Amino acid sequence: MINKLVEKIKKTKAPIVVGLDPMLSYVPKHIIQKSYEAYGETLKGAADAVWQFNKGIIDHVYDLIPAVKPQIALYEQLGVEGMQVFQKTIDYCHEKDLVVIGDVKRGDIGSTSAAYATAHLGKVTVGSRKYSAFNEDFATVNPYFGIDGVQPFLDVCKQEQKGLFILVKTSNPSSGEFQDRLIDGRPLYEYVGEKVAEWGAQHMGEDYSYIGAVVGATYPQAGKMMRKVMPKTLILVPGYGAQGGKGADLVHYFNEDGLGAIVNSSRGIIAAYKQEQYARFSPENYADASRQAVLDMIADINGALQEAK
Repeated sequence: MINKLVEKIKKTKAPIVVGLDPMLSYVPKHIIQKSYEAYGETLKGAADAVWQFNKGIIDHVYDLIPAVKPQIALYEQLGVEGMQVFQKTIDYCHEKDLVVIGDVKRGDIGSTSAAYATAHLGKVTVGSRKYSAFNEDFATVNPYFGIDGVQPFLDVCKQEQKGLFILVKTSNPSSGEFQDRLIDGRPLYEYVGEKVAEWGAQHMGEDYSYIGAVVGATYPQAGKMMRKVMPKTLILVPGYGAQGGKGADLVHYFNEDGLGAIVNSSRGIIAAYKQEQYARFSPENYADASRQAVLDMIADINGALQEAK
């Protein structure tokens, strides 16, 4: 799957991923009203509104991008109805030939970790048959448990030719409370990055490992360091746009071939119609605003990469 993702990045010339993280506050009122008319002010009504919102965005951007990243918590908060929409969203993105990164941030040990890996990337045995449950192509994993928590995911990835993005240096303001702690003069996240490169060497694609890393756009110096530590690792970069990251900050996350990183934007794209720069788009044309935000993001990142050459 890493080979497909890299090829789609090359084909689209868009090293970006759209984060499908739908808060109800992002969904235009006309969509919510229609869903409530059909299902009432219920979890099913809210979930249907999220589904209609997602579908509109996917339909307007799938030809521009290589991948999407649904964040599971935004669906879990709507209970079983929300999880059904999570599944529908994954399936629909696959119909559009998009690579799906399940932002699930799982982390546990033993049989529990194995069950998480099976649910999101593998196949569960039911009698004489095997079924894929959520069936994402990649999943995000918290490495805090060490190899005990990561190994079950590595095993499933090798079986299914799927991948991981392991948290190394996250984009949130308090990430440094633990991740920046110095051990023998080096930050903890550097040690984690070395482990990611080590694990990834065991599961290589053509140019990059199936085992990627998450390094936030809000810490460009960490990105520059991690690019050297993990030369064959694809870096997933959250924090672009709404969290302050911009293309000029990100050039060091990429290798000299212009590959090696994929940058995420969530509300900056899916709620673009609420931003002043896209005020010309009405709520009814929210998906057109999302498409324009994708085009602007592609131009920003590619422009920064060209200037850096």
